[in-house]
Amino acid sequence: MNITINEELRSFIDPLTANEYAALERSLLAEGCRDALVLWNDVLIDGHNRYDICQKHSIPFKTVQNATFDSLDDVMLWMIDNHLARRSVSDYQRGVLALRKKDIVAARVAQRATEPEAAQAAPDAAKAPESPPWNTREDVAKAARVSSNTISQIERIQKAATPQLVEAVRSGTISINAAANVASLPESVQIAAVAGGRKELQQAARQVREQKASSRPPKEPPADAEADLRAQVATLREKVDALGAENQALRERLAALGESAA
Repeated sequence: MNITINEELRSFIDPLTANEYAALERSLLAEGCRDALVLWNDVLIDGHNRYDICQKHSIPFKTVQNATFDSLDDVMLWMIDNHLARRSVSDYQRGVLALRKKDIVAARVAQRATEPEAAQAAPDAAKAPESPPWNTREDVAKAARVSSNTISQIERIQKAATPQLVEAVRSGTISINAAANVASLPESVQIAAVAGGRKELQQAARQVREQKASSRPPKEPPADAEADLRAQVATLREKVDALGAENQALRERLAALGESAA
């Protein structure tokens, strides 16, 4: 059987840890490959790790065809949705997958806009909306089950992080928030921080945060808050003046009582 591995599709899957791979290997050796591998024509779209282990140990396996796809993009979206629904996928990987889906959907929308003849020929298909619309960062965050701020941090990591730093995030050595800060450093510094381990990465992230904090201009109070403060000060001054007048009147009365008693 000729099975093709598409590396772009395979990249959608987080690599198993050594312990996870060993556990799957033991299960397949003991029980065989019970779940069929899913193919699109000859391309493997589900079961990459099982396929690797079955090939390694000559374990028999079954395959099933999914013929519902019209293009590789359809396959990608199907794989992404499958992985987004899994609890075992990390926040970072869900964010990456959701951003990839956003790119695919955006490219489709742009392509449709340049094909007016196809849109007229199939008006119903042309009007079929993607769900969710994927127009905003909030759409992506909702699909990935993370905050919009986390999606922004993942975008920064994708743009500027070295492969070593990305691997540190994927393995859980460093948090997404800390990695987004470290990604702003030069590549050589990122690599050195990763080589230094968790403490070195945390220190690098802390230094970036402190540097950002020190470079921010002091916040000026809002105009409304400043006006409120002035009004409060004026009110207090009026109260002080009134109390002062009352004290003076009391002193004068005491002095008059003293003179009459004399």
